[in-house]
Amino acid sequence: MTYRKLTKLVFTAALLALFMLAATGCTTFDNFKGAFIDDPEDTSNAISIGVYEPLTGAYKDSAQLEISGIELAHEMYGEVDGRKINLVYADNSSNTDAAETAIVTLLSKKPSVVLGSYGNIYSLLAGEYVQEAKTPAIAMTNTNPLITQNNRYYFRVCYIDATQGRLLARYLDSIKKKKAGILLPEQDDAAMAMATAFRRTLQNLTDNDDAIKAYEKYTTGDKDFSEQLEAIRRSGVEYVLLPGETTDAVNIIAQAEKMNLDVTFLGDMSWGEESFLKSMQEQEVPVQAQHLAFVQFFASDGTDKKSDVNEQREAFLKAYEEKYGAGQTPDEAVALGYDAYLIAVDAIQRAETSSASDEGAIGDAIRDVLLDEDYSFEGASGSIRFNQSGDPKKTAYISTWEGSTIKAIYTIEASEQ
Repeated sequence: MTYRKLTKLVFTAALLALFMLAATGCTTFDNFKGAFIDDPEDTSNAISIGVYEPLTGAYKDSAQLEISGIELAHEMYGEVDGRKINLVYADNSSNTDAAETAIVTLLSKKPSVVLGSYGNIYSLLAGEYVQEAKTPAIAMTNTNPLITQNNRYYFRVCYIDATQGRLLARYLDSIKKKKAGILLPEQDDAAMAMATAFRRTLQNLTDNDDAIKAYEKYTTGDKDFSEQLEAIRRSGVEYVLLPGETTDAVNIIAQAEKMNLDVTFLGDMSWGEESFLKSMQEQEVPVQAQHLAFVQFFASDGTDKKSDVNEQREAFLKAYEEKYGAGQTPDEAVALGYDAYLIAVDAIQRAETSSASDEGAIGDAIRDVLLDEDYSFEGASGSIRFNQSGDPKKTAYISTWEGSTIKAIYTIEASEQ
């Protein structure tokens, strides 16, 4: 029997054995465990998953959070149908020139899926190459809409800036707040996208065209925001959207505290990072839960009462504590890296790999699995599925800081969005 025929028989047997799993649409933890780690066969027919990240340079530490999640998931689920999974790394060096070389070199090694990169610009640079190679890629913390736009091979497991604005508006509507303010930097496209989506969604949900009572602007890097904050005080709003750079946000919050401005500031997912908390502490700003609310895609505290018990999240948290120590809480980016890997493995398993002899067919099959309208996956960060643009519809949380701990205060299920 030829190697090709033997390979096809192995693939066919695996597909038949897991037919019922694929037919269910949403992978449960038990199904996933049974498919990927119970009684694996010993075979040299390894699968490669590419890790395209800044392993060195300015963004090394931030990228390491995503990588930690990927590697933790790989330790837990290192095989598919008895085939070993190899992680193949490519360092884009936090540098745009190095990024092109890194993605070209990585794709030449024929990974089934590419994970990454931290930093919107590096994923944007990779887009043309993954599309040409017909190799699906999954970004974890990229929020730039152009990464997936007009690219049928790029996916992401977090929301773009505009969608985060819509989620915050839904949160205000849920707590019966019909008006808010916006304070945003000029000439910042991402901040404008978030602010515009927030304004339109709040107006539609409250049926109130006058929902935004204060709309103030500043220049990135400003130090004095007293004029804008006094205007917000006069408006009487209790909640203010604060898109833009984290440094500016911390400076604004610090000045508002000194002015005794009693408002809750609303922010994006970057507010859940340790760097945000550290900046607040350096400014000696009291981290008050009632004054902060931000989007998150992972809740470790289990406060998402509207959801059933998430077994994958519990498995993730247990494995994380076993590796890093009891009481250690994973960063959101770690959970997103973990989920991106699991989704890649699940899609590889589901794909029509019997057509692997055709150039590009495996990549197309994996892509089609993820784009299937019936596809969904229950990961550590909740339920996730993809639209036809490769963007997710998934569980999201509105969270706050309580001291040095993040606490989820509201859950928005994928089905409600």
